[in-house]
Amino acid sequence: MSQSKPLTLHVPEPTGRPGCTTDFSYLRLSRAGDAGRPPVDILAADTGDLAATLVRVLDDDGNAVGPWAPEVDSDLLRFGLRTMMKTRIFDARMVIAQRQKKMSFYMTCLGEEAIGTAHALALAEGDMCFPTYRQQSLLMAHEVSLVDMICQLLSNERDPLKGRQLPVMYSVRAAGFFSISGNLATQFVQAVGWGMASAIKGDTKIASGWIGDGATAESDFNTALTFAHVYQAPVILNVVNNQWAISSCQALAGGESITFAARGVGSGIAALRVDGNDFLAVYAASRWAAERARSNLGPTLIEWVTYRAGPHSTSDDPSKYRPADDWSHFPLGDPIARLRQHLTARGLWSDAEHDMTQKELETAVLAAQKEAERYGTLADGRVPSAASMFEDVYKDMPEHLRRQRQQLGV
Repeated sequence: MSQSKPLTLHVPEPTGRPGCTTDFSYLRLSRAGDAGRPPVDILAADTGDLAATLVRVLDDDGNAVGPWAPEVDSDLLRFGLRTMMKTRIFDARMVIAQRQKKMSFYMTCLGEEAIGTAHALALAEGDMCFPTYRQQSLLMAHEVSLVDMICQLLSNERDPLKGRQLPVMYSVRAAGFFSISGNLATQFVQAVGWGMASAIKGDTKIASGWIGDGATAESDFNTALTFAHVYQAPVILNVVNNQWAISSCQALAGGESITFAARGVGSGIAALRVDGNDFLAVYAASRWAAERARSNLGPTLIEWVTYRAGPHSTSDDPSKYRPADDWSHFPLGDPIARLRQHLTARGLWSDAEHDMTQKELETAVLAAQKEAERYGTLADGRVPSAASMFEDVYKDMPEHLRRQRQQLGV
């Protein structure tokens, strides 16, 4: 008879729970400037070290150091800071509107503003992003109408999507922002397919897909990696590791013993692991990956290490599963504060300008909200006409739908 011990399973646990301080040592951080910057034509198999370390540019004093420090125009840096501030102000205002029952729910990107903002600025016109529901900063960087965004949240008479999408699930083709899907991980497959189509047509546009750490456990994630590798698709595959998928920690998705970036290397895809709260690192890594894709050198998977500072959504209470002050202890800090420190040290920003910009943006967001609410909110029931359900579905409306529309009297 066998003398072996009974088999057991390992169930990952978060390193912090309510009432205790999180141990963030599992993040395996690197010092700013330590990660090397290889040429864009590096073989995917040779990026293993970059998938294990952490690309960082801004040090603790706000200085840009190391080989990844990009040469960035001061106007772009200032625009980046303003955009991150606008995104955070917008999020805070929309949460209040949801609490006032003007919309059904909302999802903020608090603490993640640098990722979408810097990434958008690194792409070219015509490139297409396939985002999830926490990349509103992509739209902010393209200066998409705040009124249109809020009307979509309110599902009112002026909603560009005519009430057909849940709040925060925007669709803005002109800004390179593909329709958000509530089914997670589909974005990766769609992005790879779009990038392949661009190559088949002989175009120069690239795709950028977005996914969270939790959604890497979906089968679509692995399918996308296979197609991206086999066909060397011109695509950037972004994994936003914000440490939490609703109420389960990133370790349950496989991030405990190996980085998410390492999965790219294992699939034959060049990979980077980047400080997602470092605007300069995000911009530099995004430019590197975009150049690689546009030069027919294949896909890049980037793991953005950040922290979801707010709830998963307005339906979530994170104090039930993690320490309430977790974000204040997160070792990569606040992306807005870090870029502000850098600009101030360079003489490109001041406390007075920061306060003035804060008030200016708050006024702009409030004005946009008031304008959008003129077309209705969830509270007053002013929604798109029932006739709109028959529109934009078929080029030529079938006879049975014509009859149904007549029966509705619309």
